[in-house]
Amino acid sequence: MRIISGNFKRKKILEPKDQITRPLKDLTKESIFNIIYHSKKFDIQLKDSNILDLFSGVGSFGLECLSRGSSSLTFVENYKEVLMVLKKNISLLECDDKSTVIEKDIFNRLNFNDFKKKFEIIFLDPPFKEERLALLLNLISDSNILKDNGIIILHRHKNENDNFPENFKVIEQKIYGVSKIIFGNYS
Repeated sequence: MRIISGNFKRKKILEPKDQITRPLKDLTKESIFNIIYHSKKFDIQLKDSNILDLFSGVGSFGLECLSRGSSSLTFVENYKEVLMVLKKNISLLECDDKSTVIEKDIFNRLNFNDFKKKFEIIFLDPPFKEERLALLLNLISDSNILKDNGIIILHRHKNENDNFPENFKVIEQKIYGVSKIIFGNYS
Protein backbone atom coordinates (compact mmCIF):
# COMPACT_ATOMS: atom_id res chain seq x y z
CA MET A 1 0.00 0.00 0.00
CA ARG A 2 1.15 3.50 -0.72
CA ILE A 3 0.17 7.15 -0.66
CA ILE A 4 -1.07 8.12 -4.12
CA SER A 5 -0.64 11.89 -4.23
CA GLY A 6 0.44 14.98 -2.33
CA ASN A 7 3.34 15.60 0.07
CA PHE A 8 3.82 11.88 0.83
CA LYS A 9 3.35 10.66 -2.75
CA ARG A 10 4.75 7.13 -3.33
CA LYS A 11 5.56 6.60 0.36
CA LYS A 12 4.63 3.14 1.52
CA ILE A 13 2.43 2.56 4.51
CA LEU A 14 2.44 -0.57 6.60
CA GLU A 15 -0.28 -3.16 6.09
CA PRO A 16 -1.92 -5.34 8.72
CA LYS A 17 -0.55 -8.81 9.25
CA ASP A 18 -3.90 -10.39 10.05
CA GLN A 19 -6.50 -11.66 7.58
CA ILE A 20 -9.44 -9.91 9.27
CA THR A 21 -8.60 -6.33 8.31
CA ARG A 22 -9.54 -5.27 4.79
CA PRO A 23 -7.28 -2.37 3.75
CA LEU A 24 -8.65 0.18 1.30
CA LYS A 25 -7.21 -0.71 -2.09
CA ASP A 26 -5.24 1.95 -3.97
CA LEU A 27 -7.61 1.86 -6.96
CA THR A 28 -10.66 2.41 -4.73
CA LYS A 29 -8.88 5.18 -2.83
CA GLU A 30 -7.88 6.87 -6.08
CA SER A 31 -11.46 6.67 -7.32
CA ILE A 32 -12.76 8.30 -4.12
CA PHE A 33 -10.35 11.22 -4.46
CA ASN A 34 -11.17 11.67 -8.15
CA ILE A 35 -14.83 12.05 -7.22
CA ILE A 36 -14.01 14.45 -4.36
CA TYR A 37 -11.99 16.65 -6.72
CA HIS A 38 -14.20 16.47 -9.80
CA SER A 39 -17.82 15.92 -8.75
CA LYS A 40 -20.23 18.70 -9.59
CA LYS A 41 -22.71 17.38 -7.00
CA PHE A 42 -20.81 18.74 -3.99
CA ASP A 43 -18.01 21.18 -3.29
CA ILE A 44 -15.43 19.92 -0.81
CA GLN A 45 -11.90 21.25 -0.53
CA LEU A 46 -9.44 18.86 1.11
CA LYS A 47 -6.94 21.61 1.80
CA ASP A 48 -7.27 22.84 5.39
CA SER A 49 -10.25 20.55 6.08
CA ASN A 50 -11.01 18.49 9.19
CA ILE A 51 -11.58 14.81 8.48
CA LEU A 52 -13.08 12.06 10.66
CA ASP A 53 -12.00 8.55 9.68
CA LEU A 54 -14.22 5.97 11.40
CA PHE A 55 -13.10 2.31 11.32
CA SER A 56 -9.68 3.70 10.36
CA GLY A 57 -7.77 0.45 10.07
CA VAL A 58 -4.17 1.27 9.18
CA GLY A 59 -5.13 4.85 8.20
CA SER A 60 -4.85 4.60 4.43
CA PHE A 61 -7.68 7.07 3.69
CA GLY A 62 -6.85 9.54 6.44
CA LEU A 63 -3.13 9.62 5.68
CA GLU A 64 -3.95 10.24 2.02
CA CYS A 65 -6.07 13.23 3.13
CA LEU A 66 -3.18 14.61 5.20
CA SER A 67 -0.83 14.14 2.25
CA ARG A 68 -3.23 16.23 0.15
CA GLY A 69 -3.37 19.14 2.62
CA SER A 70 -6.07 18.40 5.20
CA SER A 71 -5.38 20.29 8.42
CA SER A 72 -6.44 17.61 10.89
CA LEU A 73 -7.40 13.97 10.97
CA THR A 74 -9.28 12.17 13.70
CA PHE A 75 -8.84 8.40 13.43
CA VAL A 76 -11.23 6.12 15.32
CA GLU A 77 -10.25 2.46 15.65
CA ASN A 78 -10.55 -0.11 18.42
CA TYR A 79 -9.10 -3.29 16.89
CA LYS A 80 -5.81 -3.74 18.76
CA GLU A 81 -4.11 -5.64 15.93
CA VAL A 82 -4.29 -2.67 13.55
CA LEU A 83 -4.00 0.14 16.12
CA MET A 84 -0.26 -0.48 16.38
CA VAL A 85 0.08 -0.35 12.59
CA LEU A 86 -2.02 2.83 12.41
CA LYS A 87 0.16 4.57 14.99
CA LYS A 88 3.35 3.45 13.20
CA ASN A 89 2.03 4.77 9.88
CA ILE A 90 1.20 8.14 11.43
CA SER A 91 4.67 8.28 12.95
CA LEU A 92 6.46 7.14 9.76
CA LEU A 93 4.84 10.00 7.83
CA GLU A 94 5.47 12.43 10.72
CA CYS A 95 1.78 13.32 10.99
CA ASP A 96 1.53 13.15 14.79
CA ASP A 97 0.84 16.88 15.13
CA LYS A 98 -2.15 16.74 12.75
CA SER A 99 -3.54 13.40 13.94
CA THR A 100 -5.66 12.27 16.84
CA VAL A 101 -6.21 8.56 17.43
CA ILE A 102 -9.28 7.58 19.43
CA GLU A 103 -9.20 4.00 20.66
CA LYS A 104 -12.87 3.37 21.28
CA ASP A 105 -15.67 1.17 20.02
CA ILE A 106 -17.78 3.36 17.76
CA PHE A 107 -21.06 1.81 18.88
CA ASN A 108 -20.43 1.38 22.62
CA ARG A 109 -17.89 3.82 23.99
CA LEU A 110 -17.58 6.71 21.55
CA ASN A 111 -19.64 9.78 22.38
CA PHE A 112 -19.97 11.81 19.18
CA ASN A 113 -21.03 14.85 21.21
CA ASP A 114 -17.50 14.97 22.69
CA PHE A 115 -15.94 16.10 19.40
CA LYS A 116 -14.76 19.68 19.67
CA LYS A 117 -14.97 20.41 15.95
CA LYS A 118 -17.10 19.80 12.91
CA PHE A 119 -15.87 17.84 9.92
CA GLU A 120 -15.96 18.49 6.18
CA ILE A 121 -15.63 14.76 5.46
CA ILE A 122 -16.59 11.76 7.54
CA PHE A 123 -15.25 8.53 6.06
CA LEU A 124 -16.84 5.22 7.05
CA ASP A 125 -15.16 1.97 6.11
CA PRO A 126 -16.81 -0.57 8.42
CA PRO A 127 -16.48 -4.32 8.06
CA PHE A 128 -18.60 -5.36 5.10
CA LYS A 129 -20.85 -7.42 7.39
CA GLU A 130 -21.61 -4.46 9.68
CA GLU A 131 -25.39 -3.99 9.77
CA ARG A 132 -25.71 -0.98 12.09
CA LEU A 133 -25.01 1.78 9.58
CA ALA A 134 -28.39 3.47 10.10
CA LEU A 135 -27.65 3.68 13.83
CA LEU A 136 -24.20 5.14 13.13
CA LEU A 137 -25.54 7.68 10.65
CA ASN A 138 -28.19 8.73 13.18
CA LEU A 139 -25.48 9.19 15.84
CA ILE A 140 -23.57 11.42 13.42
CA SER A 141 -26.70 13.40 12.55
CA ASP A 142 -27.82 13.82 16.16
CA SER A 143 -24.39 15.04 17.26
CA ASN A 144 -24.24 17.65 14.49
CA ILE A 145 -20.53 17.03 13.77
CA LEU A 146 -20.83 17.22 9.97
CA LYS A 147 -20.47 20.73 8.55
CA ASP A 148 -23.44 22.03 6.58
CA ASN A 149 -21.75 21.44 3.23
CA GLY A 150 -19.91 18.32 4.47
CA ILE A 151 -20.12 14.83 3.05
CA ILE A 152 -20.11 11.31 4.40
CA ILE A 153 -18.31 8.69 2.34
CA LEU A 154 -19.26 5.04 2.85
CA HIS A 155 -17.18 2.15 1.55
CA ARG A 156 -19.34 -0.96 1.23
CA HIS A 157 -19.38 -4.27 -0.63
CA LYS A 158 -21.10 -3.80 -3.97
CA ASN A 159 -23.82 -6.32 -3.05
CA GLU A 160 -24.80 -4.66 0.25
CA ASN A 161 -28.28 -3.18 0.37
CA ASP A 162 -28.09 -0.81 3.30
CA ASN A 163 -31.04 1.03 4.78
CA PHE A 164 -30.24 4.67 5.46
CA PRO A 165 -32.08 7.13 7.70
CA GLU A 166 -34.65 9.31 5.92
CA ASN A 167 -32.62 12.49 6.43
CA PHE A 168 -29.52 10.93 4.78
CA LYS A 169 -29.32 11.92 1.13
CA VAL A 170 -27.26 9.82 -1.30
CA ILE A 171 -25.46 12.29 -3.56
CA GLU A 172 -23.47 9.91 -5.69
CA GLN A 173 -22.85 6.17 -5.85
CA LYS A 174 -20.15 4.31 -7.79
CA ILE A 175 -19.06 0.68 -7.99
CA TYR A 176 -15.41 -0.33 -8.42
CA GLY A 177 -14.72 -4.07 -8.43
CA VAL A 178 -16.15 -5.38 -5.16
CA SER A 179 -16.48 -1.89 -3.68
CA LYS A 180 -19.45 0.43 -3.61
CA ILE A 181 -18.68 4.05 -2.74
CA ILE A 182 -21.61 6.11 -1.48
CA PHE A 183 -21.34 9.88 -1.06
CA GLY A 184 -24.05 11.45 1.04
CA ASN A 185 -25.01 14.12 3.54
CA TYR A 186 -27.98 15.27 5.59
CA SER A 187 -30.66 17.37 3.97
